[in-house]
Amino acid sequence: MLTSGDRDVIPIGVIPIKGLVYGVLLNDRNDLDRVAPRLAEPPYKGLPKAPALYIKPYNTHVGNGATIRLPAGVERIALCATLGIVIGRPACRVPEHRALEPVEGYTIVNDLTIPHESLFRPPIREKCFDGACPIGPSIAARERLPQPERTVISTYVNGELVHRRTLDKLVRPIARLIADVTEFMTLLPGDVLLAGITLDAPTAKPGDAIAVEIDGIGRLQNHLVSEQA
Repeated sequence: MLTSGDRDVIPIGVIPIKGLVYGVLLNDRNDLDRVAPRLAEPPYKGLPKAPALYIKPYNTHVGNGATIRLPAGVERIALCATLGIVIGRPACRVPEHRALEPVEGYTIVNDLTIPHESLFRPPIREKCFDGACPIGPSIAARERLPQPERTVISTYVNGELVHRRTLDKLVRPIARLIADVTEFMTLLPGDVLLAGITLDAPTAKPGDAIAVEIDGIGRLQNHLVSEQA
């Protein structure tokens, strides 16, 4: 596993992490404000009091350069690009002021998601199809991103810039997110915690070349095809 920005980028197609990938919903302030009225209705009856987590299981993990076969009937896919926080040592009940200490580094994660509207069930079908979690191209040492909330995440489709965002409007900034998650569960070495996605993610279709860039980490590139192909 690559752990230093001073080392060469790992080979094309190699997945740079070995653990589980945990995503967090509604960690973008604009997204939370937009869906707040729906969350006031049953069964939620209020905003989430803890991070709303989901898992991108091992079958979803693919590396830089991989071709991703979209499930039959899927015509568009959301490119929910974000920063992956790579854990380097066990993190359990970590206080916020020390929350970055267990962080080994950062990587790029493209949280591919079948567009959907439901907030009332886990999005397993939409987020857990094979290849739905491209990761890479490497892990940048923590010191290379001293202010991760200022990270600029750029998404491209067929070489054209289609979306650009920063992490300056997170409901839970990275240190707070790690502290809140590790209050009720332990993150293990090799695990990746996603900083948060946006509901305004761009989409792509089978046949498109997709890429995500983050300064200090690199460029994560993949190609989409239909399952029939």
